[in-house]
Amino acid sequence: MAVIRPFAARRPDPELVAQVAALPYDVYNRKEAKKEVERSPRSFLRIDRPETVHPDDFDMYSDEAYATARRMLDEAFTDGTYVTEDAPAYYIYELVMDGRSQTGLVACASIDDYVNGVIKKHENTREEKEQDRIRHIDTCDAQTGPIFLAYREQEEISVIIRCIQKEEEPLYDFTAEDGVTHRVWIVDDAADIEALQKEFAAMDRIYIADGHHRAASAVKVGLKRRAEHPDYNGTEEFNFFMSVLFPDSELAILPYNRVVKDLNGLSEEGFLDAVSKVFEIEKKDAAYQPEEKGSVGMYIGGTWYKLKIHDELKTDDPVKGLDVSLLQDHVLGPILGIDDPRTSDRIDFVGGIRGLAELERRVSEDAVAAFSMYPTSIGELFSVADEGLLMPPKSTWFEPKLRSGIFIHLLS
Repeated sequence: MAVIRPFAARRPDPELVAQVAALPYDVYNRKEAKKEVERSPRSFLRIDRPETVHPDDFDMYSDEAYATARRMLDEAFTDGTYVTEDAPAYYIYELVMDGRSQTGLVACASIDDYVNGVIKKHENTREEKEQDRIRHIDTCDAQTGPIFLAYREQEEISVIIRCIQKEEEPLYDFTAEDGVTHRVWIVDDAADIEALQKEFAAMDRIYIADGHHRAASAVKVGLKRRAEHPDYNGTEEFNFFMSVLFPDSELAILPYNRVVKDLNGLSEEGFLDAVSKVFEIEKKDAAYQPEEKGSVGMYIGGTWYKLKIHDELKTDDPVKGLDVSLLQDHVLGPILGIDDPRTSDRIDFVGGIRGLAELERRVSEDAVAAFSMYPTSIGELFSVADEGLLMPPKSTWFEPKLRSGIFIHLLS
């Protein structure tokens, strides 16, 4: 059973929420983050990325950096930026992008469910990225960015959420500068809370869609707090981490495209010949976005191609059958020598939200070839996680992104 419980959130004053809400800390590089905070001084990004309020040569992983984050968070709690909920509640969080809506439930998930595999993963995490968020969460004594979880849709949950959306006024309703609309409702009726808890308790698996590093870091902080408080009873807030849970039917995954810096000593002609042994190659007159599983777009030498995997190389294996795996296992690894895309500096990844023009730009500036991917499906993600397997790095790109700073979960 999954433990998904309400919590008493700290949340922004409705007059300020549009100024506070920020994209996740890890979608920006350091220069971009500082520029965004300078543009929008109330943005929660300054707390998620405290180096942005210091000189450019400031050590972003120093003790002072995390102390700065805690100081700014405390100031936001005392200067009227945030209000505190009177009692534990759930929150409904709707995001609308390009006319498509997805609605999730903001709640706290159990670190035990993560440890015991009720909450399922599909990606590895990197220690150095974990350590940054561990220190941020532990020093701030709060989780400030929700984990993106997914579940197989349950009609009973959807009915409750739709009824509240229809009958109640939202706490928040604003459109961010990127055009994404954000709406939030509170779920504080005792009967609704009990019904939602019961429905989630009947689930034996929930999935991390996005935010593996944030989830791992939150769990490790919780385990650290348990070690520091051996008399804990399991109800303390540090035993839970803030999440937004979405039904699978409402989620859209964009492709995660690839660019490579060189052809591993091959000429363009030699590379195309090698690729033709594993993919059928069809020249295209315009930029090509794959329309079916098993096909890949390739841009090289100013020309777009459609690549279609040979039938004998297809597989039902949940990981090896992914399009990103087919490209990695038959082209990037054996032909280009990029054996570990997680660590190689000869490959880069471009989120599908940036479009095919971005791939053309990269090839004109700092790469020699680009690959446009067919997006991984939510069903494929579930299948990999159910088998206890891991996807290749950069297999999924979710849009729209959840905002940080709208909800804060205090650990004590």
